[in-house]
Amino acid sequence: MSDERPTWLESLGDAELDELDRFLRGHAGEDDLLLDGVHGLLTALAIGPEPAKPDEWLPEVLNAPFASEAEGERVLGLLAKLNDSIPAELEMDAYEPILGEVDREHGSALTAAGWCEGFSRGIDLRAPIWESRLGEDPELMELLTPIMALAVDEGVLSGDADFEKLSEAEYEECLAQIPQAVGAVAQYWRVHPPTERERTAGGGASASVFREQPRRRGGRWVH
Repeated sequence: MSDERPTWLESLGDAELDELDRFLRGHAGEDDLLLDGVHGLLTALAIGPEPAKPDEWLPEVLNAPFASEAEGERVLGLLAKLNDSIPAELEMDAYEPILGEVDREHGSALTAAGWCEGFSRGIDLRAPIWESRLGEDPELMELLTPIMALAVDEGVLSGDADFEKLSEAEYEECLAQIPQAVGAVAQYWRVHPPTERERTAGGGASASVFREQPRRRGGRWVH
């Protein structure tokens, strides 16, 4: 991994990503998000029907007190920078998901499990709107296809009883399609913003069609 990222992006450099990764790992509980999951969550909010303020998504990310005021300011600053980088990368067609890396029998491999878990939690924060639109417009579901396929394959989403696991080639193809899918969904919501009816749809709805109980991931993250 190199730090050769476009200078026009206010994105975190590798050293900053490492720092945030270490903090999240050091304070993560059993079902807490790691860096890949945080990136997935922030991505879902960035491309979704309505923006979310930090006080909505921070509880999904931080569940332990800071050791000091300085540490708090530093971590919150890194999270804010990560959050702000996503729209900028999408605008410049330079978005890349932060993915996990797990050990396999024949070496390491990329995994979207954590990213998809975070993405599903981001959708949950706007569940009524997503559920309403997904139930009415098959175009949105189609745009989400590679992300949905990965999420089902990793057990983040419920799949049909006869669902077959993706082959290695199919999995890698879906990974490669994440940036395109993310950009397409962002464009979809720009062109088809939520209606007032969707905004005021039944409170307390859950995007259970999109996620199951999250699973803990191991390994490392890569960008």
